[in-house]
Amino acid sequence: QLQLVESGGGLVQPGGSLRLSCAATGFTLEPYGIGWFRQAPGKEREWVSCIRSSGRSTAYAGSVKGRFTISRDNAKNTVYLQLNSLKSEDTGVYSCAARSGLYACPSLNGGDYWGQGTQVTVSS
Repeated sequence: QLQLVESGGGLVQPGGSLRLSCAATGFTLEPYGIGWFRQAPGKEREWVSCIRSSGRSTAYAGSVKGRFTISRDNAKNTVYLQLNSLKSEDTGVYSCAARSGLYACPSLNGGDYWGQGTQVTVSS
């Protein structure tokens, strides 16, 4: 079965850190750009970050730049999102998506594969 599976979410205090993983099963992530998205309660899903297939090109939403880091390990068929200096407004369900293409990044409405998401809750 071709799918993306996220893990690593949880409850963390403000200022804390988490590392999320996005693992592919049934296909290789290497030719895909991978994006992370999040959806807070009562809000629409928003784009967070993307890493292109080369691994050398990344992008971040302004609200997370300098705090979050995206990376990929093609040998493990996994993409990571390191979340540091977490704030309450980072709370939400974090999902990853894959889009094929050398310079591609998934968009809110465009992705070849989507995961189910992992919950991140930032609270004291």
